[in-house]
Amino acid sequence: MSRLSALTPIRFGTDGWRAVIAHEFTFANVERVAQAYADYLRQSHERQSNGSAARQVDPSQTRAPLVIVGCDRRFLSEQFAARAAEVLAGNNFTVVLFEGDAPTPLISWAVREHNAAGGVVITASHNPAQFNGFKIKAAWGGSAAPETTVLVESLIDATPPQRGALSVADPHHLDVLAASIKSYRAQLSSYVDLERLRRTPARVVVDPMHGTGGRWVESFLQGGALEVETIRASRDPLFGGVAPEPIDRNFAPLKQRVRESGALVGLATDGDADRLGAVGNDGETMTMHQVVPLILLHLARERRMSGGVVCTFSQSVLTKRIAAAHNLKLYDTPIGFKYIADLMLREDILLGAEESGGIGVKGHLPERDGILNSLLFLEAIVAAGKTPTEMVSEMHREYGEFHFGRRDLHIEVSRGLQLVATLGSAPPDSVAKCRVTGVDTMDGTKLLCDDESWLLFRQSGTEPVLRVYAEATSVDKMNALLEGGSAFALDGGRRG
Repeated sequence: MSRLSALTPIRFGTDGWRAVIAHEFTFANVERVAQAYADYLRQSHERQSNGSAARQVDPSQTRAPLVIVGCDRRFLSEQFAARAAEVLAGNNFTVVLFEGDAPTPLISWAVREHNAAGGVVITASHNPAQFNGFKIKAAWGGSAAPETTVLVESLIDATPPQRGALSVADPHHLDVLAASIKSYRAQLSSYVDLERLRRTPARVVVDPMHGTGGRWVESFLQGGALEVETIRASRDPLFGGVAPEPIDRNFAPLKQRVRESGALVGLATDGDADRLGAVGNDGETMTMHQVVPLILLHLARERRMSGGVVCTFSQSVLTKRIAAAHNLKLYDTPIGFKYIADLMLREDILLGAEESGGIGVKGHLPERDGILNSLLFLEAIVAAGKTPTEMVSEMHREYGEFHFGRRDLHIEVSRGLQLVATLGSAPPDSVAKCRVTGVDTMDGTKLLCDDESWLLFRQSGTEPVLRVYAEATSVDKMNALLEGGSAFALDGGRRG
């Protein structure tokens, strides 16, 4: 058996390759993935230059194609990023490496603004602390399309990794970094009415969950009547003992601080700051099935913006109803922001959102940005002149009452996939007294109820977790669906 054939298989999931640090996520494996990405970029560049896949990148050019590399705050992320950058440099690419950690949306912005061939972010996003990952950014700034990651996967071990020296003190390198930060800040400042926010006599708590969001949101809001407090801003590779995912079970410090301080809202970003989470003025977590429809209402009604609305498979009935009420074309996609980004590149899209807090909006990157969306959601609240809880109640009165919940079950991937397939081909007649009237298998298996409530089973694309989602017309019914669905899954589909 050859050395290469004995190496760990590399498989890209929903958004990049992720693995456990020191187990599969090692320097040697990062080199393998970086080399495959370099091979992919070189082949793409050759096709674009003269249509010949045989021509190599000419190192004598004034400047070779640019690749931008950054990382999050996880254990050894800077070192992994440097190693990936060295491999890209060894393949004759011009490489700009962010010094220290940087939010993923900033790196995405830099890729697009500087016409880079692509980008790499060393991050496992919202995954637990033991994971790290390798995200690929396309030239337009968003997550690489599935076709790209399939090609990169196919090139792993095609060429032995080639490492080269980085020129981090090169004036061009420093200029790209400085210009990227300046233009990104200018973009967010022009997108959101910051002066209106700063004049608002209220209190906001920001929680980057020890991730790369740091004090970015706070920095845009300082200097007025608005009081901004940031918690969990420091770097902690263990993320305070919880996964840096902006969902209810990880929000204890944020909920407590919102209640203690009487804040209008709590705003959270995930480990690499591309996702948004929120806590209402009552100190309770707001789901994305509340936040996304409220942002959509703000864009369509207050800002009078138009365009299509993209809902991934686990998004809310409310988002769809609001889109219909405002004559906005609706698109349904599988889960994964890459599907939203693809539509944003091809169509006039106002908003695209997924249940996990990834939101893309018209006039910005075709990409998630937790920093921008934190500011935009705050703008929606201030423009409404109401508290978040009042806004949700008003939305329910106008568009119908729906409540969302999710359970993550630690189930082996093979078992989870088998359950999802079984439910799709032989669904139960009812779950938790909910009569099943239809099945949708676009991404996982969604059981549809007669009152538009639904229950979804989906195996994670990045970790051994079966996710059970439910949205229903009351909190009690939603909880009953989650309980029934979880019991059904844990029993291997033997009961409903």
